[in-house]
Amino acid sequence: MATVEIRKVETKKDMRTFIDLHHDLYEGNPYDAPNLYIDDKNTFDRNKNAAFEFCQAEYYLAYKDGRCVGRVAAIINNRANERWNTKSVRFGWIDFIDDEEVSDALLKAVEDYGRSHGMTDIVGPLGFTDFDPEGMLTDGFDQLGTMATIYNYPYYPQHMEKKAGWEKDNDYVEYKLIVPEKMPEKYSKIASMVESRYNLHARTLTRREVFKKGYGYQVFHILNETSKELYGSSELTDRQIMQYLNMWMPLADMNLIVVVEDWNTPEHKMIGVGITVPSLSRAVQKCRRGRLLPFGWWHILRALKFHKTKGVDLMLIGILPEYRKKGANALLFNHLIPWYQKYGMEWGETQVEMETNDKVQSQWQYLESIRHKRRRCYRKKL
Repeated sequence: MATVEIRKVETKKDMRTFIDLHHDLYEGNPYDAPNLYIDDKNTFDRNKNAAFEFCQAEYYLAYKDGRCVGRVAAIINNRANERWNTKSVRFGWIDFIDDEEVSDALLKAVEDYGRSHGMTDIVGPLGFTDFDPEGMLTDGFDQLGTMATIYNYPYYPQHMEKKAGWEKDNDYVEYKLIVPEKMPEKYSKIASMVESRYNLHARTLTRREVFKKGYGYQVFHILNETSKELYGSSELTDRQIMQYLNMWMPLADMNLIVVVEDWNTPEHKMIGVGITVPSLSRAVQKCRRGRLLPFGWWHILRALKFHKTKGVDLMLIGILPEYRKKGANALLFNHLIPWYQKYGMEWGETQVEMETNDKVQSQWQYLESIRHKRRRCYRKKL
């Protein structure tokens, strides 16, 4: 019987192999929405990913019979460990063929890395931060993925359930929301009431405001505040914020990004934000092995600028806690839904939500919604 060889990623060629393995395993899969190669490359680069200010990581490849058959990232987020009083090593970006010897070897590599750095447990799949893919798909294998998540075959969680010592640590759910033909009356009534009673108002930002007037930082500081109690979260640094702004905003459709302001304050304090983007799932499937060249860029541009897509991804939605009971979230949807209708979008995809987060899930109560995916994070004592 052939044994599995684990190799640390040490060269540029190794990194290409690490990134391309997902494309090798999922090429032609109708549900997988792979990341762009350049985005993955920048994420794993210690010199480009601002998360390395407080994270450390190693990447591993598994070989069997001379063929690369698996990959995994071992990550220690020191800020999250301090925030949650844990000593956890994370495993992320895990892929493997349907061979338990391979998945065992990959997870053992992460466990050994964690022990060598004084960690006491292993958890995942998780990335460096909440802006990376989280959770292993356990339900919804016949549903189109999103760029914010990683698709995996059904045998992945089957492997995890068989392994000794592993247990459920957290489950996420995802919803598909149908864009209504008419604005739900509840949203419009609540939005009108919130404007008149509380003097809260929704509007779009300009790119100049985002980059020149500091509104971009305000947006992410709100997201820091609204997500700080969520599973495994760690606060974004200013360098990370600028990294994400430079990554997303130049091509963003500003009509699909909305903020809510409190006009009772002289500075019109920002108290909520909704960042949504046209779905790139079908576009990235057409990018050969995640490359923008020779023609991948065109498919991305058609989705982002010309709205040649039927879906919209609800990337980040947050309202400061003290304003949630005032119905401020209705202002977000009252502003965004008309734009979805104008662009011909038929459905929206929520991103991962903790299964216990009833407050977030209650936002969709006035829309036709389907809970169509579930993901799980696992934990094991070392």
